[in-house]
Amino acid sequence: MEIKSNKINSANAEIKATISMDEVNANVDKIAKSLTKTAKIAGFRKGKVPMATVKKQYGERLVQDAEAEALRDVLSKGLEEMGISNDSLIGEPTISVFDKSADKIDVTVKIAMRPVIEMGDYAALVKEFDKPAVSDADIDERIKSLAESQAPLVDIAENRATVDGDTAVIDFEGSVDGKLFDGGTAKDFALRLGSGQFIPGFEEQVIGMKKEEEKVVKVTFPQNYGGKELAGKDAEFKVKVNGIKTKEAVTIDDELAKKMLPGEEDATLEKLRALVKTQIENEELSKLYNDELKPALLELFVETFTFDLPEFVVEQEIDMALNKKAGTMSEDEIEEVRNSEEKLNALRDTFREDALRSVKATFIIDALAQAEKVKVHEQEVMQTIYYEAMQMGQDPQQAYEHYKKAGYIPAIQMSMVEDRVLSGLLNPKMKEA
Repeated sequence: MEIKSNKINSANAEIKATISMDEVNANVDKIAKSLTKTAKIAGFRKGKVPMATVKKQYGERLVQDAEAEALRDVLSKGLEEMGISNDSLIGEPTISVFDKSADKIDVTVKIAMRPVIEMGDYAALVKEFDKPAVSDADIDERIKSLAESQAPLVDIAENRATVDGDTAVIDFEGSVDGKLFDGGTAKDFALRLGSGQFIPGFEEQVIGMKKEEEKVVKVTFPQNYGGKELAGKDAEFKVKVNGIKTKEAVTIDDELAKKMLPGEEDATLEKLRALVKTQIENEELSKLYNDELKPALLELFVETFTFDLPEFVVEQEIDMALNKKAGTMSEDEIEEVRNSEEKLNALRDTFREDALRSVKATFIIDALAQAEKVKVHEQEVMQTIYYEAMQMGQDPQQAYEHYKKAGYIPAIQMSMVEDRVLSGLLNPKMKEA
């Protein structure tokens, strides 16, 4: 056996070998001899089967097993020659060349290794930032909004026109080309003006109407409207306002705090304001982290750290992007790419830069997670999926099984690790406003 090993870089290596057929045949004899002790073949007692009979019975399978053993030997000797341990390998080695002739087999085995990342004082790259400021006006507006959402609707006694925010109690009858359509008629329907609940333009035309007033409202159904028979059509609605309601006036005081903090001893407006302030701060901080700071920090790490990437991982990332792109292509476009290696390679190259950055980011997060001792167990992933499913009114167990069957659990787990790693690096850098 002739072996030539080449450590291309810290993440990729290649082993080229020539395996003589004498070695393969020797492996065949060894495996066949072993089978003579265990094989069950009609007409022979166990352990007494002749080797020739075993070879005839198992034929090509013996050759395949012998070749596989020779390949394992190639891999073992190649790794030893390069000083690479099995623990450092990523994925399965791939055979890029397997050229078999009468007297030998020429093979090339490609190997990928976990890259070594020298990150230095990575925490020093994280810049300080100001904690989001929450004004008294922000707190007042949130409390007012929360209070109004719980306040009951009351009839307006005065005969005034409807305004944005009112709830108009209306009868309406809709038609297209003079014909009534299904779902276009209702009595005493409570419509909050400005909610966007109805077709664009409808609510705006109801604003300004008074109680008992009737009017024809003209609108056009959107092109993407759910009902295809109405999409893009002009429609008329005969509308009558039967009544006008508005939210009961709210007084922001300690009594309101007691209503909004049930079970809270000595509930006061001051306590309510403190809780609302914390809630808004957390919302703003979450938005700042997710929309700006975490993506920018990860991008900074990607730009800063330089290391070798396993080629096959990058190619897998490109494959996923290519499959996603294929879902948006026509049959003719797919056929054109399939029949042209040049066009396929050109299309793959359009995804390469993004794939490189994505793979690089993944390894950086993995290295940071090890450095920061951040782990997310599958039990935590399950709890997260359960919670989100319950929030959406779904069956938690079914949701979890769906994600698991689809193979999404590792991706969710990695996303949670990334969130914890980056948040953990940002938290100490936050300055109080």
